Amino acid sequence: MNILVIKCGGSIINELSKSFFHSVNQLQNRGYHIVFVHGGGPDINSMMEKLEIEPVFEDGLRKTTSEVLGIVELMLTGKSNRSLVHQLEAHGIKAVGLSGSDAGILTGEFIDEQKLGAVGEIQHVNTELLRLLLEKGYCPVMTPISTTEAGIKLNVNADMAAGSVARALSADMCLFVTDVKGVLKDGQILDKLTESETLSLIKDGSIHGGMIPKVHTALSVLDKGVGEVMIVSGKDQFYQAGQFIGTRFLQEEGVIQ
Repeated sequence: MNILVIKCGGSIINELSKSFFHSVNQLQNRGYHIVFVHGGGPDINSMMEKLEIEPVFEDGLRKTTSEVLGIVELMLTGKSNRSLVHQLEAHGIKAVGLSGSDAGILTGEFIDEQKLGAVGEIQHVNTELLRLLLEKGYCPVMTPISTTEAGIKLNVNADMAAGSVARALSADMCLFVTDVKGVLKDGQILDKLTESETLSLIKDGSIHGGMIPKVHTALSVLDKGVGEVMIVSGKDQFYQAGQFIGTRFLQEEGVIQ
């Protein structure tokens, strides 16, 4: 089974184009089975602002009190997930919304409960339900909420959750959907990058601003044991004529010189 894991950030969910969904349709027609993992930062921040709760971040992770966790789960499951499922269905793609905590799909543990609260990292992915849905032609659409072995819910970084799911499913590739087509140099998309090449481009300023955290995320997921990781655009067609359009990150030994 050829499997792709596609991670959509919360900020891009409502900006996904018809061309993006056309690419998803094409991939399915080519025999790919697709799992979506998504975030929901803007929705969460908006609700916290309405409730006058100040967001706190430590090392890029949202400090998650029990009150904040309730908001995170509400917005991820009740809004962001519903929005992405609805858009997929509207474009003829059969989708099923899931929380990562459903059926024990994502099991995690606290990173640092005292410092971060209910923030976790994935320790195990139960792929049984995901594979059943894929076999029946459905796209699972998952939040990154997980549970501990004791059943305590955890807020997990969606990028890292997507990487864990991709590794557990032995996915062909993990795609990170952003608002840009990939890493650009002199106006051209760089098709392939290794870690050393990426770090060199950051050092010389070719990769800058908001692209820096995007490529660091791609590299960290590559380090998790996922064979190929790619940054693609949610605003354009990212798959055409059998070719992916974006920047592919490869292990050093996987690059043909």
